[in-house]
Order: sequence, then C-alpha cells, then structure tokens
Amino acid sequence: MCKKEKYYITTAIAYTSRKPHIGNTYEIVLTDAIARFKRYLGHDVFFCTGTDEHGQKIQELAEKAGITPKEYVDGVAGEIKEIWDLMNTSYDKFIRTTDDYHEETVQKIFKKLYDQGDIYLDSYEGWYCTPCESFWTDTQLVDGKCPDCGREVSKQHEEAYFFKMSKYADRLMQHIEENPEFIQPESRKKEMVNNFLKPGLQDLCVSRTSFDWGIPVSFDPKHVVYVWLDALTNYITAIGYRCDKKEEPYDHYWPADVHIIGKDILRFHTIYWPIFLMALGEPLPKQIFGHPWLLNGQDKMSKSIGNVIYADDLVRNFGVDAVRYYLLHEMPFAQDGTITFETLISRFNSNLANTLGNLVNRTVSMVTKYFDGVIPAPAQATEFDQSLEETCLTAAKETAENMDKLRVADAMDCIWRIVDRSNKYIDETMPWALAKSEDGIETLKTVMYHLIESIRFVSSLLTSFMPDTAKAIAEQIGATELSWESLSSFGVTKAGEKVGQATPLFVRLDPEQKLKELEEELGQKEEPKVEIEPFKDFVEFSDFEKLDIRVGKVVVCEKVPKSSKLLRFELEVGSERRQILSGIANYYKPEDLVGKNVLFIANFPPRKMMGLESNGMILSAEHDGKLVVTTTLDDIQSGACIV
Repeated sequence: MCKKEKYYITTAIAYTSRKPHIGNTYEIVLTDAIARFKRYLGHDVFFCTGTDEHGQKIQELAEKAGITPKEYVDGVAGEIKEIWDLMNTSYDKFIRTTDDYHEETVQKIFKKLYDQGDIYLDSYEGWYCTPCESFWTDTQLVDGKCPDCGREVSKQHEEAYFFKMSKYADRLMQHIEENPEFIQPESRKKEMVNNFLKPGLQDLCVSRTSFDWGIPVSFDPKHVVYVWLDALTNYITAIGYRCDKKEEPYDHYWPADVHIIGKDILRFHTIYWPIFLMALGEPLPKQIFGHPWLLNGQDKMSKSIGNVIYADDLVRNFGVDAVRYYLLHEMPFAQDGTITFETLISRFNSNLANTLGNLVNRTVSMVTKYFDGVIPAPAQATEFDQSLEETCLTAAKETAENMDKLRVADAMDCIWRIVDRSNKYIDETMPWALAKSEDGIETLKTVMYHLIESIRFVSSLLTSFMPDTAKAIAEQIGATELSWESLSSFGVTKAGEKVGQATPLFVRLDPEQKLKELEEELGQKEEPKVEIEPFKDFVEFSDFEKLDIRVGKVVVCEKVPKSSKLLRFELEVGSERRQILSGIANYYKPEDLVGKNVLFIANFPPRKMMGLESNGMILSAEHDGKLVVTTTLDDIQSGACIV
C-alpha cells in the first residue's frame, strides 16, 4: 500500500475579542475546502485552527464586562468554535493559546531564545495601538494614527524584552529569493520585501509589563510574553513541539505545507514567524498565503460602521452550503471580494436554484418518468455525447490544477462548466421530444445515462466545497462512487441502478420579499441605487485607438515631499521603468499599491509636477468622493496593451 503524502494546513488563530463576522469566517471555510480537497486526492491531511486569547485588548474587554479574562475568552472561544462547526469545517485540531501545553512551551521557547542571545532586556518608548497589538514609531504613524487600522494610538514607555530581528534578516531574504512560492500571491511578497525587509528590520518587542493577561516570562514574571511570539508558535505547539522535546505528530507533519492567513497579518507570518523558526532551528513553512478581505459592499466590516454580517444569520436565511458557495466562489484570488444581501440572493437564485438545482431535479425527474427511475444503459449515441464527456474530464483535471494553486474560485468555475454544459446538452438533445417515438427512446437512454454520469462528476467534485449538497445530489442520482480516482474516465455509473426521489436542492427566493425580511431581521438596508455621471457624447473609434493604454506593475510608490496629494509611482512596463505622478495620496497608502497591476495612459506627453517629471496618467474611477485605481482582475505581463 502506498504511503499517503502528508499535508499540514492551518488558519490564523482567531482573536477572542469578539464574535467573528462573515469576513473572518471566510478564512476557515476557504481552508476547509483546501483541506477537504487534499483528502479527496488521497493526502494525509492535518487541518489546524483555534483561538488567540491573550493581550491587553482582552484584559480591557473583560474588565469592562466585569469578569475575568479567562471567563471572557472561554465565552468567545466557544462562540468561535460553534461557528466553525456550523459552517461544517473539518478541522483536526482546535488549539487555544490558554491551553496548558501551549503556555508551558511558549515559556520554554522564550527562555531558549534568551539563553542563546536572541532576546535581550531594554526599554521601549513608542506609540501603541491596542486593537492591533502593535508598537509604532513617530515616522510610521499616518496622520498621528495607527498605519494598519487608522485608530488612535497612545504613547507608552516600559521595560521590555526585544528579539534581534536584524540578525536573521539576510537569511530570510535569501530564503524568499530561493523559494518563489513561499509568499503568495506574488503581490504580497513584493510588499513584504520592498516595505519591510529592504528598508531594514527593527528589533521586535516580545514582552509587556503594562498588563498581566498573558503568559508570564518564567525567569522574570513581571513580564508577559507579547502576543506575536505567543500566538504564532501555536502552529508547532498544536502538533507536539515542546521545545526540549518533540511529541507526535510533530515530526510527521512539520513543516506546514501552507498557512492560510488574512493579508492584514502578513508581516507577522512572513517576517516574524520565519525568523522565530530560524532561531529555534526548525524548518520554515513551505508557503504562506495571504488571502484578500471580504467587504460589505465597498467597505471593510466594522461594528462602529454598523455593517457587520455574521455567518449564523446568513446560514439561518440561506443554508450552510449556499453561504459556503458564495464565500468560495465570489472571492478573487488576489483582490478583495464583496458581499451584500442583494448579491447573495442573486447568486442563490441564478447559480444554485436555477443552474445546479434545476439540472439535478429535471434529470432525476426524467429518469423517473421515462424509465421508472432505473438508470438506462447507453444505446444509440448522439452527436453531443463526446463534447459532454470531454467537458467532464477536462473540468475535473483543471479543478485539481486550480486547487493546487489555491485558486478556489477558479476551481468552482471549472465545476460549473460541467453544470452549464449539462444544461446545454439537455437543450441540444431535447429528451422530451425523443420520448415521443420508439426510435427516440434508444437515443434517450444514452442522453439520460450521460446526464446522470455528468452530474456524478459534479457531485464528486463538490464534496470539498458544498459537502451536504454533494451528498444530496449523490442520493438523488443513486451514485455510490464519488472518489477522485473515479473521475479518470467517463462511464463509471452503473446502468440498472435506481435514482432517488427528485427533491429541489435550493428553492428559488423572491428577491424583494427576501431583502425585506433580511432588512427587518438584521437591520441592514441595501445600498440605494446611485445616480452616475451622465455619459459623454459619442466619439469615433479611431479617436480611442489613439490612446495607448497599458498595464504597469507598481514597483515603487511613495509620497512626494511637500505635497499632500501626489504619489510618485515607478511602474515596471515590460523591460523598462516609468515614473508617473498621481494625485491620489488622500485615497491610498503607498504600500497598499506596491505589487498591483494598474492601468495607465502611456502616450501623454511628459509634464512636470513638484519638480518631478510624470510620464503618463494612471486611470481611476471616482464617485461621490471615493476614488479607486483601476487594476487587472488577474495577473498579466506588465506592458500589456488594453484592447
């Protein structure tokens, strides 16, 4: 028997300050789909998630609630676990950073790093952001506020232990250069290298004395271990790393194959975490994937804004698999996705009820009507059979290829190609017409067999993304073989087996009624329809052709000194570099644009601004005081023409 290939995958551990919203929940569902698919392919998978439970913010929230920090985190951790379970996620381990074995190991790790000279005692004076658990210097603040979250910061001075980050910086840079897949997507890697590693790393504060809700430093108990050294080590303590010894299954599963994390904590995972591991003498994870955010409309979810959506509310209204479908299918690989009640209802009706649900329902109903529920053996071929067969086989192969690249939304598109092709096959073969003649019945047998088999492909592939739906489909079509291996050929379905009862998978919603119900229940109104700028007069196509619109990859983006509006861009355009100035400093932080593909007009004559030459104009969209730079949906070679 062949030994299974191991696959260790983790989410970031959820911070126990509050109930997680749907944007937080996206990460566990995304990771679950990847873990399930790897198991489906036959890998030995270990899927780890959990909760991050220490820190000043937790202590303050507990004090406000009039309970102990442990009581507070017990409640929130339980709520997080309930939502992870509600979303049908198949994690193997749920770690809490208040677990005894984790706390003991963190103390040993801290002592080991101190003893070998990587940690030293000093004092710190700087600006502290409690929500982000981060210190900042004067120059790092943006308009006097936290550069990560934009909230207020407070000046703090305290004795602290520091980790010598610079000692390992060159080694980390070399690792990133030699392992191009280490940080994904590519834009995230460039951001980390250009914004943090190349300018030089400052030593990192790894203990605090201004609060006590944390793991005490064993040899200096007035200090508690600072959150990132505590939290990040969960990935190894969860599987048996104990510093002075290693328990099973650590040696089997480490290094992790991939850490799935939000893009907002990329710096901690791609810089701090690898350096901690280097200092411990442990292998580095193979890959760190920084996924984008799920926005409510165009805004990040925030309780203060009042636009937070929770998973349990959506499940109550749409069902688990409909919510999983939306999260997995509607999130781009490298750009932020969006969720609104309106789009949820639209996708539910069009993609789930109409396209998938209707395909299964009418196919099973026809087998029942024409053949008493018995799957017929294929007889007389149709001219459309081969096309359907090829679609199934190719889509299955490309689903696996996309999942290997963590392109989950693209993988689901591959599955829906089978669904769409099967619906088209029905229109092409017209089973209802075939049933009217004796000659047609022989062809109808082939049509019904092919439809059941194509739906088996869909059911099998959907097991990782929509497990309950996949099971329901399999029961309706009488499928018993849903393995990955069974998709290597078309024709595995056994003739003579009986289908189940045709039952709607998803019942179409009345959009207006459902929106009204959601608004009444959850108190969120859909964005009103907005007026747009009037369209301009027609122009000749030849006038448009005069514009040379290109793709440029942002290599450098920085504020122009003495200007409140201008950003200076250096764009990679094929093999050349081009400098462009753009008045968008009020809308973007420079570091947010590094690594992005932007569209620009390349054949405007140069012009001087603030003593600098600008060679082109970056395109952007503006409405009602909001401006968004135009980018490409997928990565493409810089210098490509817009046609």
